[in-house]
Amino acid sequence: MAASRRMAQSSQPAPDMSDPERQAAGASARHIRGSSLLLFGKVISVGIGLATQVALVRYLDKADFGAWGYAISVISFFGTICTLGLARSQTRFIPLYHEKGEFDRVFGTIALMLITIISTSILIISAIFLAPDVITKLIGGDAQPVTLLFVMIFLVPVEAVDRVFEGLFASFNDARTIFIRRHILSPVFRLVVVLLLIGLEQSVMFVAYGYLSTAILGVLIYFGAFLKMARKEALIANFRLNHIDIPAREIFTFSLPLMTSDLLAVLMHTSDTLLLGYFHDAEVIASYQAILPTVRVNAMVMMSFSLLFTPMAARLFANDDRDGINALYWRTAIWLAVLTFPMLILTFSLAQPLTLLLYGERYSDSWVFLSILGFAYYFNACLGFNGVTLKVLGKIKYIVLMNLAIAVLNVVLNLLLIPRHGALGATIATAASMIVHNCLKQVGLKYLGGIKIFEASYVPIYAMIFGSAVALFLIQSIWQPNILVMFGAGALVSFMLLRASNRILDIQATFPELLKLPLMGKLLGVTRPR
Repeated sequence: MAASRRMAQSSQPAPDMSDPERQAAGASARHIRGSSLLLFGKVISVGIGLATQVALVRYLDKADFGAWGYAISVISFFGTICTLGLARSQTRFIPLYHEKGEFDRVFGTIALMLITIISTSILIISAIFLAPDVITKLIGGDAQPVTLLFVMIFLVPVEAVDRVFEGLFASFNDARTIFIRRHILSPVFRLVVVLLLIGLEQSVMFVAYGYLSTAILGVLIYFGAFLKMARKEALIANFRLNHIDIPAREIFTFSLPLMTSDLLAVLMHTSDTLLLGYFHDAEVIASYQAILPTVRVNAMVMMSFSLLFTPMAARLFANDDRDGINALYWRTAIWLAVLTFPMLILTFSLAQPLTLLLYGERYSDSWVFLSILGFAYYFNACLGFNGVTLKVLGKIKYIVLMNLAIAVLNVVLNLLLIPRHGALGATIATAASMIVHNCLKQVGLKYLGGIKIFEASYVPIYAMIFGSAVALFLIQSIWQPNILVMFGAGALVSFMLLRASNRILDIQATFPELLKLPLMGKLLGVTRPR
């Protein structure tokens, strides 16, 4: 367990930890510390992104924003197909090959991803330009989404390459570059585009061209940073063009079945919009699409932690450290549950006042969609990286069968609910599919991966989380107090949860620097380190 011992040097575990937890404590602390930088960046990017979304929703009329939301959903769908699941695989295989010193396979993996992106992108872009009439019919004869797609379809290969670079930096634990590029530059670029849209009084097509231009600029920035990292990690020194080994069979054997996870995700989060466009109009799409960036703040912490969790778990798996994986999984899960709790309060408990505050009276009915999806997204986050861990452990058959079952469930629910109930039907279908899917992943971890289905010592924390969220929801629904009062109450409950869970989170060992701040130790109820 050489890799585990190296990682364990970064911090000391809590005194009451078991032996497996002691072995993985350093790995957990390193993962949480690095991921916390990405979380800080994610908070910034989400804040800027919400400002961008609110400005866009308020500036465009409902029909234009509905067309924009439809085009974004199509791009998301093709973006998933573009990489054939390789985007998820690179953070597993590149650390494995690098750990073994197999540089020829590291470069072969990169080459395979780029070749795949180029090939699939040519087919996707050609299909859009050759069959615009088909898309027009699917959106009830509205040509505006098709016009947007003629520009935005080029985002598919650009964003796919962007994800390749992001995975490379994650594989080598370079959180700083991801922080700057993904969480600072990208959202700022898009905010500037929307501000120019409003200032110059342009149409929605201006946003399409602006987003494409900034995406290309972002890839160029990543490329320059990659050259610097490649020298530091001795990748360039070990690069031999005639020795590149493309492990296509090994990677595709792993990634193609797992592509069902990507397709399921895009099915649950785009098929609803596409079916809304078929059965209803652009304004119904707008009512549903407007709240999606807000509800996805529940995935903010999870996305920030996942980039470094996968390589960390992969290195433990490479050293056959199953106890280390179990400890890493549950320590990460409780961090996710606690840090995501404030987002649960905003999107579930306080969904109604938040929707009115952000989007105005035109979207007043959308708070119900935000509340239902807010709960589902949090439920998905609070139990940790069950799906990612199943993939690292190689439980491919179970994942494929589970994904196919949930895909069928989601489509059936959408077809039953959307024609009659519109956006509410789409919301219920998506939320139900997410919750059932997460439960099945947790069962798979227990019976196929040997991971505890639940950590008993965390029951009081989870009980406090859900009890507090429901109580605040009822208070808001029954008495409807001032929004500032409710936001203050939510902040207070979030702080109380953090203080109550400080021993389980082991804040003192994970973030000793934090306790050096004045009064921070007393506020959190922990002793300042010596």
